[in-house]
Amino acid sequence: MAADESERALKAHEGTYQRFTGLMKYGAVICFIVAILVVLIIRN
Repeated sequence: MAADESERALKAHEGTYQRFTGLMKYGAVICFIVAILVVLIIRN
C-alpha cells in the first residue's frame, strides 16, 4: 500500500519536473531573444 502511494507521488513529481524544465527552456529562449532586441535597440 505504501509502495502504491509513493509511486503516485513519484509520478506527480515527474510531471511537475517536466513542466518546470519545459518552462526553463522556453524562458531561456525568450530571455535570449529579448536581450538581442535590447542590444539592437541600444546600438541604434
